[in-house]
Amino acid sequence: MSTVFNFTFVPWFRSVAPYIHKHRGNTLVVGIAGEAIAAGKLEKLAQDLALIQSMGVEIVLVHGFRPQVNEQLRLKGHEAKYSHGMRITDPVALDCAQEAAGQLRYEIEAAFSQGLPNTPMAGATVRVISGNFITARPVGLMDGVDFQHSGLVRKVDTEGIQRTLDMGAMVLLSPFGFSPTGEAFNLTMEDVATSVAVALQADKLMFLTEVPGIRVDHQDPESDIDTELPLADAKKMLAALPAPTQPTDTAFYLQHCIRACEGGVERSHILPFAVDGALLLEIYTHDGIGTMVVDEKLESVREATMDDVSGIVALIEPFEKDGTLVKRSRTEIERDAGYYTIIEHDGVIFGCAALYPYPEARTGEMAALTVSPDTQSQGDGERLLKRIEARAKAQGLQSIFVLTTRTMHWFIKRGFVQVSADWLPEARKRKYNWDRKSQVLVKKLN
Repeated sequence: MSTVFNFTFVPWFRSVAPYIHKHRGNTLVVGIAGEAIAAGKLEKLAQDLALIQSMGVEIVLVHGFRPQVNEQLRLKGHEAKYSHGMRITDPVALDCAQEAAGQLRYEIEAAFSQGLPNTPMAGATVRVISGNFITARPVGLMDGVDFQHSGLVRKVDTEGIQRTLDMGAMVLLSPFGFSPTGEAFNLTMEDVATSVAVALQADKLMFLTEVPGIRVDHQDPESDIDTELPLADAKKMLAALPAPTQPTDTAFYLQHCIRACEGGVERSHILPFAVDGALLLEIYTHDGIGTMVVDEKLESVREATMDDVSGIVALIEPFEKDGTLVKRSRTEIERDAGYYTIIEHDGVIFGCAALYPYPEARTGEMAALTVSPDTQSQGDGERLLKRIEARAKAQGLQSIFVLTTRTMHWFIKRGFVQVSADWLPEARKRKYNWDRKSQVLVKKLN
């Protein structure tokens, strides 16, 4: 194993650890579009889901079968019919849906049964259990259209699903439901996944779809993906969009994400199945890969508490080792926790800075300004600086200063000016390390 691999793998694995700890014990509902299976993505998806489950996440998997049913209809010379974005399920379409569901369950169970050496599934034991967990009702007539055997979720057997999850198994659901009289209804994967996520109060609902997510400008197919969409903004966007008629319409998956969040699911996601490892990237990295709809912004700037000390230590330690920051012991950081401001995203600390006031000199030192390499160049340093300035003004200070050996130009661009070390308050001057030769920069506060 090469030294280069060691050098890159170890920091990467450590960076993932906070997310592994955070999601352990969570419940995840994953809706996989039938198009993903038709595109040959099932094997990799099974490997990723098995890995996620091995890290302590409970998983309910709901598969779609839109292209598979259409193929069955084509072979029988029967036309696929849709209205209002849903299939009109006549008796022939119902037979095709049942055939497609049976075939897909077989393929999915087979994918989770693999265990070849030197593959991600080696040593994995994934029990996949299906059942009649969904009670359905007919769609009926809508704007004069009879949807026949198409249905909607009426009730979810949450106790049955939870007992299965508690056994350590993965629950697999097809988009089918049955009425109390035993009549079968063809449902949509999106409705089943959303209803189950709300009923279980799942931590996440994730759709693996044909689309890359919600674009910042949904009218521009080349604009960036909006990785974090507050629920209020999502609802405004949905209200302005035309009613969806096909899965590639912006509102198609967005409406279900909104419904899930309004129903108590913390986060709902739209991910592209075309990106290998999309589930892993979304769950175990900072920015993810698709769009996450959330009831409120997950990133916040706030003052630190004692509970944040470990995160601060982990953040600044690499910068202390390379000499960018002066070494601080854990005891010092615990003692000074109240001086720190942090940037936190989804429970992980990505930036910090401390303000040490010298009220007798009407100034304060901004120290330990640190931003994680994962989020640099995204404005977090600016946000921390503004928060420190606000804290300093609230304490009646007229200026703030920093000591730095490597980032002088960053501060100068933001209104700091270089001064002699003799400018420092007497109490700080006594602790100044003349051997380190740190540059002293000061910024006056309005």
